[in-house]
Amino acid sequence: MFETIQYELKESVAYISLNRPDTLNAFTAQMNHEIRTAIKQASVDDVVRCIVLRGEGRAFCSGQDLSVIGENTKLGDILTDYYGPMVQQLHSCEKPIIAAVNGAAAGAGFSLALAADFRLMSENSFFMNAFIHVGLIPDSGNLYYLKRLVGDAKALEISVLGQRIKAEEAKQLGLTTAVYSNETFEEDVHTFAQQIVQLPTKAIGLIKRNIKAAEHLKFDDFLVYEAQSQSIAGATDDHQEGMKAFTEKRQPQFSGQ
Repeated sequence: MFETIQYELKESVAYISLNRPDTLNAFTAQMNHEIRTAIKQASVDDVVRCIVLRGEGRAFCSGQDLSVIGENTKLGDILTDYYGPMVQQLHSCEKPIIAAVNGAAAGAGFSLALAADFRLMSENSFFMNAFIHVGLIPDSGNLYYLKRLVGDAKALEISVLGQRIKAEEAKQLGLTTAVYSNETFEEDVHTFAQQIVQLPTKAIGLIKRNIKAAEHLKFDDFLVYEAQSQSIAGATDDHQEGMKAFTEKRQPQFSGQ
C-alpha cells in the first residue's frame, strides 16, 4: 500500500516508519501524502491506541528533499498542497502520537516531530531548524508548536541561529519527554508506547481537544467546553472501569472505549 513509509500494527501501536534511508528520510510529495493517509488510517482503527512515528536508518527525517525543488517551484503551493494537509492530519488526530527521533530531525523533519504529542530521543539525535541556511522561514507548523514549547525568545533563537539542539539540551528545553541510549532506543520506545496504550484512549483524545480549545476560548466559554468534555468522558467504558477498580482497590484494565 505504501512506497515511502512502512505501516505496522503491533500490540495496539501503529508504527509509521519513514522509509527513504538513503536520503535520510527526506520528504517528497508522495511521502507527505502517505504519512497523511497512514495517520488517518490509524485514527479510525479502534485497535490502535497509540501511534509512533520513526525513521528507518540513521535519521528521523532530514526535511524536504531539495533535489526535487527547482528555480520555478512555488514553495507556498508545496506547503498548501502537501505539508499543510499532512501536519493538519496530525493536529486533528485524537490518538496519542509519539515521535521516536533517532539521528537528525531537521527542517520539516523537526516540524513533524513538533507536531507529535511526545518526542523521545536517542542519545545521538538532534533537532535543527535548518530553514535559515537556505534563506527560508520554519514551516509545516514549526513555529506554531515551537513557541508554545519554548517561548518566543527561544523559538526565535533556535530559528535564526539554525544550530543543532542535541538530545540533552532538548530535554532541558522541554522539547523532548525522554532521552534513551542508542543501544536500547527501539526497546525503550516500545515500552513507553505500551505505557500509553494502557491508559484510557478516549480521555487522552479529550485532553488533547481541551488543550487546543484553551488556546482560543475565553475562560467562561472554556469552562462550558470542559464540562461538555467531562460528560463525554464520564460516559465511556473506561471511566466505569476506573471507578470500579478504585472501589475494588486494584489497577484498572482500560479498553480504550
